[in-house]
Amino acid sequence: MTAIQFIQREGNREYAIVPIDLWERVQHLFEAMEDVRIHDAAVADDDGFRIPAAVLDAQLEGDHPIKAWRDHRRLTQDALATAAGVSKPYLSQIENRKRDGSVEVLRALATALAVPLDLLVEDRPA
Repeated sequence: MTAIQFIQREGNREYAIVPIDLWERVQHLFEAMEDVRIHDAAVADDDGFRIPAAVLDAQLEGDHPIKAWRDHRRLTQDALATAAGVSKPYLSQIENRKRDGSVEVLRALATALAVPLDLLVEDRPA
């Protein structure tokens, strides 16, 4: 049996000092426990939503996020505009970056595309 030294504070064991050879034998168990904790936290936070590679590829090629998602969902501009309650010309102008959509319009488009609103908003260079 390996001798473990305990440090007490106010009569209660507070720390355990273990010989290095024992620590080296069990250290991987603590690392594995941390890996499990991180994994479990990620699973608990997972909402199940995924961004398809085709959408990412289209955006990397320069498509507006709305167009990338519309194409992925196989919707025409007419169909998406109708579903979101906007005009086709307005949708076209947003997709071609000639106009910015209002928050209300972007929210309606996000709902029609079944994606979170923040995925449709582009970062503009300062």
